Amino acid sequence: MKAVVYEGPRNVSVKEMPDARIEKPTDVLVKITTTNICGSDLHMYEGRTNMETGRILGHENLGVVVETGSAVERVKKGDRVCMPFNIACGFCKNCEKGLTGFCLSTNPGTAGAAYGFAGMGPYSGGQAEYLRVPFGDFNCLRLPPDAEEKENDYVLLSDIFPTGYHATVLAGVEAGDSVAIYGAGPVGLMAALSAQIKGASKIMVVDTHADRLRLAEKLGAIPVDDSDGESAERILELTGGEGADRGCECVGYQCSCHGREVPNLTMNNLVKAVRPTGGIGVVGVFVAGDPGSPDALAKEGRLAFDFGQLWMKGQHVATGQANVKAYNRKLRDLIAADRVRPSQIISHELPLAKAADGYRHFDERTDGWTKVVLKTAA
Repeated sequence: MKAVVYEGPRNVSVKEMPDARIEKPTDVLVKITTTNICGSDLHMYEGRTNMETGRILGHENLGVVVETGSAVERVKKGDRVCMPFNIACGFCKNCEKGLTGFCLSTNPGTAGAAYGFAGMGPYSGGQAEYLRVPFGDFNCLRLPPDAEEKENDYVLLSDIFPTGYHATVLAGVEAGDSVAIYGAGPVGLMAALSAQIKGASKIMVVDTHADRLRLAEKLGAIPVDDSDGESAERILELTGGEGADRGCECVGYQCSCHGREVPNLTMNNLVKAVRPTGGIGVVGVFVAGDPGSPDALAKEGRLAFDFGQLWMKGQHVATGQANVKAYNRKLRDLIAADRVRPSQIISHELPLAKAADGYRHFDERTDGWTKVVLKTAA
């Protein structure tokens, strides 16, 4: 099968790889039709993780079931399905609580597994023609009859739509709240859409890229350009000096300012921008160690964080990757009911064969390249 393979920093190729196949009775084999390039993939693409060369990338996957293991009962051949990026067993202590992003059995020694991702288990990714889905009955979300027509909407259920929604849940967004979102990348834009779903009264999205800020405005948010580094002050102005009720961090450890990485910038800006006793949800990726960072603390997975100010303001912070299965059914039903259209943030649709071009433009933040989807049949 053809697949996107990590060859080293800023080097991916599409090559022939051994076909994915059923390995256990609980597996499902999916013929991938759409798979996305995620901002998280760029950490690996840039050589900022311990990703091994020769591995297949891709954790945002949708396709058609072509084979099921002997123990699979619910999922059937021919079903169109979308897979959470989390690979979960469904029966461990965390999965039973709905915390499928922190499954204790699919990646022994670590809480959490994913397709084609550094440190998240040995599983191949779905930027390929076929994908093996472990615990298929649990991990496949079956899609409604309009699945083919709305494929670009439903594929976003694999990660960024639930992750953006998760940011608002962690922050505690409720109807009527004002929300400050740092990052107008795909996850930040989905957080803005999610805040809108939840009835936020004012949504402010902070970034430095004009094309992404235009998309945020299109979604009904107030764009806040942080090119001058004054975004926190602007959010205070927009909220009458009080600060936003809730804040979402959707950037992570590679946050940059004027071409220089400042890993603690978004977190400290949120402490400034969110009102006393407000909530902050952090879904941007932060890692336990980043040897490639120019920041001495970040090399050890640490931040110079304004904890005293956080404490004085009585704010709460919640963090962690999204437990996709906690949200994907309800978000699927919103798409099916034509209540939301997350695909409006997709900028480029490429055949799998042009994945390297997609990675390069997305990594370089080429103007207008905000979200890339790959089509295996194109």
